[in-house]
Amino acid sequence: MKCLGIESTAHTLGIGIADQNHVIANEKDVYKPEKGEGIIPREAAEHHKRVKEEVLEKALQKSEMNKEDIDLIAIANGPGLPPCLLQGAELARKLSKELNTDIVPVNHCIAHIEIAKKETKAEDPLVQYVSGGNTQILSHADGRYRIYGETLDIGIGNAFDKLARSMGLNMPGGPKIMKLAEESNKYIELPYTVKGMDLSFSGLVTQASKKYGEHEKKHVANSFQETALSMLVEVTERALAHTKKEELLLTGGVALNNRLREMNEKMAEEHGASFHVPKNEYCGDNGAMIAYTGTIYKEKARKKIDIKPKWRTNQYKTNK
Repeated sequence: MKCLGIESTAHTLGIGIADQNHVIANEKDVYKPEKGEGIIPREAAEHHKRVKEEVLEKALQKSEMNKEDIDLIAIANGPGLPPCLLQGAELARKLSKELNTDIVPVNHCIAHIEIAKKETKAEDPLVQYVSGGNTQILSHADGRYRIYGETLDIGIGNAFDKLARSMGLNMPGGPKIMKLAEESNKYIELPYTVKGMDLSFSGLVTQASKKYGEHEKKHVANSFQETALSMLVEVTERALAHTKKEELLLTGGVALNNRLREMNEKMAEEHGASFHVPKNEYCGDNGAMIAYTGTIYKEKARKKIDIKPKWRTNQYKTNK
């Protein structure tokens, strides 16, 4: 079964093609806001509208397939930015009608987990899912992914980006903060906000932004990164100790952060757990993860879909 997946939840318009065992194509085009700005949903949606047919054609060419070879359409219909989600939904409906195929509604967060499990061969991991809009610690139990801890305000990727913008750095900000942090071994005290198993990053961003001007960029970046990641690894460690999982899986766009990988690997080793992270191509948003997840949950296929901008990870009933 060949499934075409469409990702359009935020800045990325991605189209992938996959079957139950392989990723066949994975093409994307990323919206890049002007200097000093975050994602402007209307502009991101206009970007997706402009490039989606071109990205579709690239995916088909890469797969050496025609549209008629597609058996199923999968769409990330939440969570995400409504104007962006609508662009993906519009393309999915068009292709479904044209090819007389059904559409599988895919939860964006679940797709990050499923592609990472496929790539790393992790079987029953504790999941640390970190991206621009999401920060959650999860594991699968009784037909759903259960949330052990999460952000109470903004996602950790958003926090990195907000600090970067306050320091005059272009988007995406996360990689730039990481590179700056590598140049510093100085730590400036910043708010460390862990509430039970949940996290709060907004106050940390505010205080770190205030420190810029008093201290060099690299020292602010290092202090922010160490604080934010330490908070994240603390709650992950508690969940790992509680669940006694033997695998820790890192996924999502912030999984590209080298310092986070290092901290997680050391923590997992101390608890006798193996550490897993997919290759970089599958960390950030991409269409292949939607296509592959569509093959897993093909029984959810239907003719009509609606976007779900606030679709919670633990609301998605799995077939396991």
